[in-house]
Amino acid sequence: MTTPVTIIGAGLGGLTLARVLHVHGIPATVHEADPSAESRAQGGQLDIHEEDGQRALADAGLTDEFRAIIHEGGDAARVLDQHGALLLDVPSDGTAVRPEVLRGDLRRILLDSLPEETVRWGSKVTDVRPLGDGRHELTFTDGSTVTSTVLVGADGAWSRVRPLLSDARPVYTGTTFVETYLHDVDERHPATAALVGRGAMYALAPGKGIVAHREAGGVLHTYVELNRSAEWIAATDFTDTAAASARIAAEFDGWAPHLTALITDGETTPVARMIHTLPNGHRWDRVPGVTLLGDAAHLMPPSGDGANLAMFDGAELGKAIAQHPDDVEAALADYEKELFQRSEAFYADAHEILDLCLGERAPQSLVDFFSGHPEEKDEAVAQS
Repeated sequence: MTTPVTIIGAGLGGLTLARVLHVHGIPATVHEADPSAESRAQGGQLDIHEEDGQRALADAGLTDEFRAIIHEGGDAARVLDQHGALLLDVPSDGTAVRPEVLRGDLRRILLDSLPEETVRWGSKVTDVRPLGDGRHELTFTDGSTVTSTVLVGADGAWSRVRPLLSDARPVYTGTTFVETYLHDVDERHPATAALVGRGAMYALAPGKGIVAHREAGGVLHTYVELNRSAEWIAATDFTDTAAASARIAAEFDGWAPHLTALITDGETTPVARMIHTLPNGHRWDRVPGVTLLGDAAHLMPPSGDGANLAMFDGAELGKAIAQHPDDVEAALADYEKELFQRSEAFYADAHEILDLCLGERAPQSLVDFFSGHPEEKDEAVAQS
């Protein structure tokens, strides 16, 4: 197959697809709205699973590069109550079955593995129009157009490509994560650093929680989790760092000061990440010349699987195209059949994980999950 594949979005899924296609000698072009690879932060740490994320990286021929960016010990976890009391401590066992890496580092090794001209930066899609025979015309912010023969929407929650296939739109789950950072924590915030430990820390209560990860270089990356209405979030001015931090911290009145310091001492403007989802089991009828992967296909609440599934989607799609070089429609049909079956079960799991963290039994529900107690056995589906 010499017809290039047009990929919208240079996230982990889209880049994995481009890399696997490259391995098989199939050209691809990735259009990305960001002006450059360094234009914005790429998020925090990811645990990369053997059954999907690591398999995708193996298909991409990047296992050694992946091993080189692992944050050793980052797979440790602990659960605290709101007073900072330790309820469960799960140390790293050194096996790194689900090793932690920074999303930005993972994206970098994927970008470095592609020919330089593969990604078109500053290439934001404003419109996609079907032309017939599986072809689509894409229009960009600068007025330029491109015609695709094979189009893949890897462009996330608010995909411009998805409407070609589905009327589904993301809906707010009622939960928002507020992102903050502390730096040089062992010197400047030693008590808070000690509470967090060497990996992930979960301090939870019904409807709210403070979750932090230690990252390389003495960084604590925090997600403050709140079950609040969209109106409540909209009424918080996140452009005013002091006011937003004070309002979020007020929701944790009475919590241990070394925990709330993750909010009040934050050194960056807090960013609200409203959690959206597509309908459970989202799928579509086959449309010639176009498909989706990652959050564009199966957006769901965070459960440790989103990046893994996106990369696996990309690898599986790339292999399907390589296996059907003269019949793209057969490749896309095979890919989508497996995609729908694969992703459907993860929707229920993702909602269950969110309930473990913020439901009425929190934090004991998460303790039971980590320790494998019988009452949580059915939910222990490798989603930690």
